[in-house]
Amino acid sequence: MTISSMRWRLVLGLAIAILLDTGVQILWKLGVIGVPENLPPQQLLQAILERPVFLLVGALMLAQLFNWLKVLSMADLSFAKPFTSLSYVTVSIVSLFLLGERLHVIQIIGIGVIIAGVWFVSRTEPVSS
Repeated sequence: MTISSMRWRLVLGLAIAILLDTGVQILWKLGVIGVPENLPPQQLLQAILERPVFLLVGALMLAQLFNWLKVLSMADLSFAKPFTSLSYVTVSIVSLFLLGERLHVIQIIGIGVIIAGVWFVSRTEPVSS
C-alpha cells in the first residue's frame, strides 16, 4: 500500500468517525425528546427501549468502535483523537439547522479554536517512527 493510499484511507476513516459521532449525538438528542425527566431508572430504561431510534444509536456506536479500531491501526492516538473533536463543530451546525438550537458567541469562538487546533495537528505526521 502506498503512502498516498494510506493517507486517503486515514482521511476517510477520520471523516467517518466524525460523521458517526455526529449521527449518534443528534439521534440521541432526538430520542430523548419527549422522555420525562424524573423517571425512576426502570421506567427510564423501558421508555428508552420503546424508542427504535436507540437501536440505531447502538448500531452507530458499534460502527464507531470498528471504524475507530481501523483508524488507530493507521495513526497514532495523539494524531487521530484531535480530529474527532471536529464532531463538536458538526454537531453544533447540525443542531442549529435540524433542531433549531442557537449558537452563542462563545460557542462560535470555541468552534474556531477547535478548527485551529485540528489544523495545527494536521501539520504533523500521523504515525511516529
